[in-house]
Amino acid sequence: MVEPAERMKMMRARRRRLGLRELRLVVPDARSEAVRNRIAAQVAKLDPASERDALLWIEAVSEFDADAERRGNPQHSAAGNNVRE
Repeated sequence: MVEPAERMKMMRARRRRLGLRELRLVVPDARSEAVRNRIAAQVAKLDPASERDALLWIEAVSEFDADAERRGNPQHSAAGNNVRE
């Protein structure tokens, strides 16, 4: 039987031939109360007007704007919800 390290090496080689690359992400653990508290504190400091502007910009440049019904209507989000001012 092939050793685990050798199997991983073979798998990575197969993926490279397919044009793929392994990517590892380390993210905050949302199960941690300390992490949730830190994020809540950061969110509380956000400026609603600035965040609204950012969301409107994202919607304006998103691929979802190709929908003719939403064109020219910055109040309509890509998710189908209305952005409140």
